[in-house]
Amino acid sequence: MQPVWAIGLMTGTVLDGNIDIAAIKTDGERIEAFGPWALAPYPAGMRELLAETLQAARAWGFEGPEPAIFREAEIVLSEAQAHAVKAFLEEHGFQPADIAAVGFHGQTVLHVAPEGGRPGRTRQLGDGARMAAIVGTDVVYDFRSADVAVGGHGAPLAPIYHKAMLEKIGAGPDTAILNLGGVANITWCDGERLVAFDTGPASAPLNDWIARHDAGAMDRDGKIAAGGTVDEERLRALLEHPFLAAPFPKSLDRFDFPAAMADGLTLADGAATLTAFTAGAVGKALDLLPRRPERLVVCGGGRRNPLMMREIGRRAGVEALPAESVGLRGDAVEAECFAYLAVRSLRGLPYSFPQTTGVRAPQSGGVLAPAAPVSTGST
Repeated sequence: MQPVWAIGLMTGTVLDGNIDIAAIKTDGERIEAFGPWALAPYPAGMRELLAETLQAARAWGFEGPEPAIFREAEIVLSEAQAHAVKAFLEEHGFQPADIAAVGFHGQTVLHVAPEGGRPGRTRQLGDGARMAAIVGTDVVYDFRSADVAVGGHGAPLAPIYHKAMLEKIGAGPDTAILNLGGVANITWCDGERLVAFDTGPASAPLNDWIARHDAGAMDRDGKIAAGGTVDEERLRALLEHPFLAAPFPKSLDRFDFPAAMADGLTLADGAATLTAFTAGAVGKALDLLPRRPERLVVCGGGRRNPLMMREIGRRAGVEALPAESVGLRGDAVEAECFAYLAVRSLRGLPYSFPQTTGVRAPQSGGVLAPAAPVSTGST
């Protein structure tokens, strides 16, 4: 297959209020070229609607009928993202016919990993058909359900794209990719083995802690945590959590490690302790890999927190570099990933594997919503 242009979309569980949009040219195996990317803000009230939806999802817990707010949020977010894609294509001179597919991740509202013989459950909101009708392109969506249906965790899905990124920069097994979103995940590859898993929390509990104290939506530049002191005794106890020592594959929901881990501490001390916990959990993860890397290429919003980056270097004993330092785009990676996965889905290529999501055999997935045919009028 010749490389084609695809668009990827991502809105993370950290609820930063942005729609990540990126274009790449790919055959679903290698990255031919990076295209434009953008952060498009959600319309007013969207962040609040999603926060309310996440709260309803936790109360629902996969028991009984889905909350009515799910459909309301699904329509609003699908239309908002579709119109953002249309504007993105127009701004950068793309016609819908130039795009092989849009990879539409949707919004994760609840994710429960498989445990003790119980299958996992996952729910992402996103109406691919609605988006396809608005944008005028094929849309691939619902990337996780097929994996979960055959016993996988449904996450992480980025590793196969991370592998392509590592190949793009010519990195070997001494380098891994760390993504710091709401949850942190790591990918390591030695050319044959591909290993990936969630390491622990990243920005989600920290952001929730800051918001709970009416101190903003996040610890911008790590300034609040920098003014605090890590509660080392509490940190040692947190680092004994069984998830951190559990073998991979493994995955987390955004709320598995809540802001309540810092209860009883001051705003600054809590922020410092939660930041240190993210870093310490990364160190625990590195110890589980077949070979401990010396360097981490860091993607996601957490890489913009200089204190978190320093703490990872210090507490995980590794060189932590922002993606930009090696020619990659740290803010665009997750959106790029779903453009790449959309092309793999179109080709029927696998994108989850036994040592990434825990499926027994490599698994493809995704649901195709074809673009509505263009009417040529009556004949």
